[in-house]
Amino acid sequence: MIARRTLGGRRECAFGPTCVAWGPGAAIGRRRAITSQLISANHDGQGASGEASRRPLLDVEGLAVEFTTGAGRLRAVDGLSISVAPGETLAIVGESGSGKSVSALSIMRLLPGRIARVVSGSIQFDGRDLRSMSDAEIRKVRGSQISMIFQEPMSSLNPILTIGYQITEPLRIHTGVSKEKARERAVELMRMVGIPDAERRLDQYPHQFSGGMRQRVMIAIGLACNPRMIIADEPTTALDVTIQAQILELLKNLSRDLGIALIVITHNLGVVARYADRVAVMYAARLVEEGAAEEIFARPRHPYTMGLLRSVPRLDRPRTGRLQTIDGLPPNLAKAPEGCRFAPRCPFRIDMCSKVPPLEPTDTGARSACFRWQEIADGAIRWEGEPDGGKVALERGKPLLSVKNLRKHFPVSGGMFGKPGVVKAVEDVSFDIARGETLGLVGESGCGKTTVGRLLLGLEDPSAGEISFAGTDLLAAGGDARKDLRRKIQVIFQDPYSSLNPRMTIGQIIGEPLRVYKLAKGPDGERNRVLELLGQVGLRPEMIDRYPHQLSGGQRQRVGIARALAIEPDFIVCDEAVSALDVSIQGQIINLLEDLQRRLGLTFLFIAHDLAVVRHISNRVAVMYLGRIMELADRDELYSNPLHPYTKLLLDAAPVPDPVVEKQRAARLIKGDLPSPVNPPKGCVFHTRCPMAVKECGEVIPQLEAKKDGHFAACIRV
Repeated sequence: MIARRTLGGRRECAFGPTCVAWGPGAAIGRRRAITSQLISANHDGQGASGEASRRPLLDVEGLAVEFTTGAGRLRAVDGLSISVAPGETLAIVGESGSGKSVSALSIMRLLPGRIARVVSGSIQFDGRDLRSMSDAEIRKVRGSQISMIFQEPMSSLNPILTIGYQITEPLRIHTGVSKEKARERAVELMRMVGIPDAERRLDQYPHQFSGGMRQRVMIAIGLACNPRMIIADEPTTALDVTIQAQILELLKNLSRDLGIALIVITHNLGVVARYADRVAVMYAARLVEEGAAEEIFARPRHPYTMGLLRSVPRLDRPRTGRLQTIDGLPPNLAKAPEGCRFAPRCPFRIDMCSKVPPLEPTDTGARSACFRWQEIADGAIRWEGEPDGGKVALERGKPLLSVKNLRKHFPVSGGMFGKPGVVKAVEDVSFDIARGETLGLVGESGCGKTTVGRLLLGLEDPSAGEISFAGTDLLAAGGDARKDLRRKIQVIFQDPYSSLNPRMTIGQIIGEPLRVYKLAKGPDGERNRVLELLGQVGLRPEMIDRYPHQLSGGQRQRVGIARALAIEPDFIVCDEAVSALDVSIQGQIINLLEDLQRRLGLTFLFIAHDLAVVRHISNRVAVMYLGRIMELADRDELYSNPLHPYTKLLLDAAPVPDPVVEKQRAARLIKGDLPSPVNPPKGCVFHTRCPMAVKECGEVIPQLEAKKDGHFAACIRV
């Protein structure tokens, strides 16, 4: 809610009953007009201009945070100094465990007091010391002046309270508006973040929302009271590129036009390039580089920053070789190395790196904590590229997997008074995958990608259609035949932590399918095979006796891959297998999957919403929307010459990790709300949001047909 102060000091909606929803499909002109009114109505009367905008709204100096663990004290943040001004966007990047989220929780005063404490440093917000505030005072600041959008929406949302209650709660606490007005604002916020059928869904619970939808709810809560500063901790991790672009465009507009300071914690360097003014790079609890976004991307002056940038696949460029990753893993902060903490992984380390490098200005105006930054500037230090291992030779004869006219409909209860309905999750989907091929499957959340994967795995029964694997009808197979086929088809899940049994060791988890299929030979056969699999995925032998919680996210994902490989499958469904990983770890896993594919002749269905990753790893790409395939083509052909309007908008919405390129390409947002899958549009399901739609598009269902050799599209305008 955009608030103003009344004569009595009470805050209320500045627009009252005439308030307009800022839906993601709102016209840019209307949004700008409303924004100009909001500047004058901003809750503290300060816009992004004037003397106030030149002073930092947040100023953190020398922040140090310690955790008390069973192994002793662990310094999770060590000497962090950052600032952010009104209307400015600061991005904090770095691998998991670098201290990004702990820094944000310290600013919000949300650290668990029994095990964590700020041991030194100052945190000034608008000239006030947040560290010296009482609990009652900081509670008034949180939510109303500073809000935080958390990374894990399921653990942040109360499972026994409705979504509507949780969105309206900060409004009622901080603004005192009536229950009715708070609910009206909640509907506006739901529409703003791209949740369709907002009024009905306010009365639903978190478990009834997908992961992406829950993240949108968290963003709506963060925006509710129009705060002066927003800290967004991985705000778009679970979102597809179109909603990601809409949300971040909204946050950036609010930041620029209303003088809201925005801190974005993310590992998506494309997002940083498009939206950040400045970038702070953290590694192992310390700030290693900080400066203007354009300078950091174009002329990095720290080896770690250089390594991060080279690990990212580029959407705007064809594949040139293997991803250039950073070897090794971040250090254990309980036993942090002396001197430069990146030195053990740095190919340019020298004896001087045994000392702690100072964070000092460089030739670019940025600050770098590297003794050799001048050599980097002179071009004497550069990362060497790795040769490309190439792709597997495809067998273009009979396909390994063939899907024809696949459908999956889910019945939906209408409740006590509503009408029952049907969700057409997958509708008339057909494709083939050759042996040794990787087919990328992309599209927005709720388009049916994961349902297709579950149908291929036999975890769901289709409503209609055919699935043939190596010439065998999967749907007709039963008993032992189905069991044998499942041995040939495996899956790597999106969330390795929830898919691994926390009560089993890594050895037991990987060895379980060996026992089920009786593949272990001899008394030590299972252990030897598990050790072999650990070696294949780049894990040390001692991992065999550890539990999932003792591993990092990238290590757990490698365990999931090892388990999938245990019974020697031919085909693997990778369902968002790298979406939750850091940039450098993501690159390692992608290279690992490609190495295994070459060595073992594997075939992949790679489901993802990261279009750059899909371009790098796939041979062909299929684009889905609301249960249907909109376009299917060779990866380079599809990315360089997209035919369907939906594919074009998807590619335009995806950011490129280069601020200079981003300034030259405007992000075209998909207008309109995502239709309800219970009541999809007639005719072409995309026509309600399509900039090329004509009357016929609402009457005719376009078929997926060849528009040129090997390039298929479902559009009557192409």
